[in-house]
Amino acid sequence: MSLVAQDITHALNEAIDPNTGKSYVAGKALKNVRIDGSDVAFDIELGYPAKSQIDLIRKQVIAAVKTLPGVGNISANVYSKVIAHAVQLGVKLLPGVKNVIAVASGKGGVGKSTTAVNLALALAQEGATVGMLDADIYGPSQPQMLGLAGQQPESRDGESMEPLLAYGVQAMSIGFMVDVETPMIWRGPMVVQALDQMLQQTRWKEVDYLIVDMPPGTGDTQLSLAQKVPVTGAVIVTTPQDIALIDARKGLKMFEKVNVPILGLVENMSIHVCSNCGHTEHVFGAGGGEKMCADYGVEFLGALPLEMSIREMADGGKPTVVGAPDSKAAEIYRAIARRVAVKVAEKAKDMTAKFPNIVVQNA
Repeated sequence: MSLVAQDITHALNEAIDPNTGKSYVAGKALKNVRIDGSDVAFDIELGYPAKSQIDLIRKQVIAAVKTLPGVGNISANVYSKVIAHAVQLGVKLLPGVKNVIAVASGKGGVGKSTTAVNLALALAQEGATVGMLDADIYGPSQPQMLGLAGQQPESRDGESMEPLLAYGVQAMSIGFMVDVETPMIWRGPMVVQALDQMLQQTRWKEVDYLIVDMPPGTGDTQLSLAQKVPVTGAVIVTTPQDIALIDARKGLKMFEKVNVPILGLVENMSIHVCSNCGHTEHVFGAGGGEKMCADYGVEFLGALPLEMSIREMADGGKPTVVGAPDSKAAEIYRAIARRVAVKVAEKAKDMTAKFPNIVVQNA
């Protein structure tokens, strides 16, 4: 019996992508099926970066097709292709940026910036081109965390700025332009203007994901950012503590009001393991993040432990994902990053480029 394309489709409809939970057929990843006698070749196009998963997925899809009777050589080309997805109505995409992910919290001190930088680095490790915008004007911490403290961006044309590079991530922060000890005594409109300039005047270079480390809170600055920045989706960071969750709920509701999708929630400082005896305890409470997700119908992306090493490596300019890539915490960050990328890939495509420009002329 000769093979036909439908046989390949049927076989791969039984194979489930471990990152999306869907079959490669249902997820529209199967492309370009070619059959030459008993030999089969096809492409698997992933909508998210998955450098660490490519070999695993290739073996999985080849094994699925091998179950077909009479099949010969099998060639599976597995690759990632990240595209731009839809943002709020009336907000234009940034030049050179496909997707913007806002990392936010209702209050400070919950590890939002540490989560944001590790998320950016994890996406870069998975093969994506990543940018990091430090939007926390009053407390910019990304220059320190990325080991770029004291450096300044260049301007080649006197109008735009070149992002600095750290561990393959393009970065921009107000912290590159002011002294570390200079307080930013600015009112809301000045803050929004500064952020708008950093967004629009930075020469982002073909960025798949721009991670925006949002200022904590839900005030005028945060609302203006959520309305003006073309956000594909937002990640909320909290601790299990009731006080933090109250404010995290406010942050979530703010994004909902401006029609920014919530990609999910990350619970930081979830559990502490004693470095001496191994005893575990929930210092800030247990289950708060998961309950909040259940209440609002959003995804629980993952929980990070309360570990001294996470803080030390971030302070030292080498965050966990690059400072201790084989650690349990780094694996959790990478799993969260893959899940965030999958959630983005499931969003509607950006179609603005398809619309023609309508010009009205006097006849």
